[in-house]
Amino acid sequence: MAAMNVKPTRSELIKLRKSIKLAESGYKLLKKKRDGLILEFFNALKDAKDVRKELNEKYNIAYKKLQHSIALDGIVEIKTLSMALKERPSVELEVRNVMGVSIPVIKHGTIRKSLMERGYGLFSSSIRMEETAKSYEELLELIVKTAETETKLRNILIEIEKTKRRVNSLEYIVIPRLKEAAAFIAFRLEELDRENIFRLKKIKQKITV
Repeated sequence: MAAMNVKPTRSELIKLRKSIKLAESGYKLLKKKRDGLILEFFNALKDAKDVRKELNEKYNIAYKKLQHSIALDGIVEIKTLSMALKERPSVELEVRNVMGVSIPVIKHGTIRKSLMERGYGLFSSSIRMEETAKSYEELLELIVKTAETETKLRNILIEIEKTKRRVNSLEYIVIPRLKEAAAFIAFRLEELDRENIFRLKKIKQKITV
């Protein structure tokens, strides 16, 4: 169909050949990008699995410590001490671009607190409570890291799919259509050349008769 919608002229053939070169160059670059993204995806996938595994382990440890503290110190005591925290950690989201992918970078203030930074003194809490607070601070750090890693993984996967669609479009639609159109024009120009040669021969024959 593309071949029937072009003008069979030499200038059009030159334009098409330039377009083919450009499309093939773009195709090669996109293939490199796709392959690079796939490699980055598997690296990110390993990181995400490792972080998620560590998160689950930390959660189980922190939860057990919390249940132990509730059983021995009481839920009221725990809630009272939790509200004594003077300063909550700030969170700031930055984005960096890697191969066209938006990679989140979550920056946060200090999550792990000293005894005094938590807002209560040594005699206000038990060692159990301190261990529980410490475990949940470590857990919170891992939650932030997990969010960052899994968002990166998802964004890379989205970009891989977009790049694959563009690669396939160039390989199976754009480049074949351009080549088809160029072949059609080249064929028509050859036909016109043959017709012109035939006409010139006829004219020459008439002149010589």
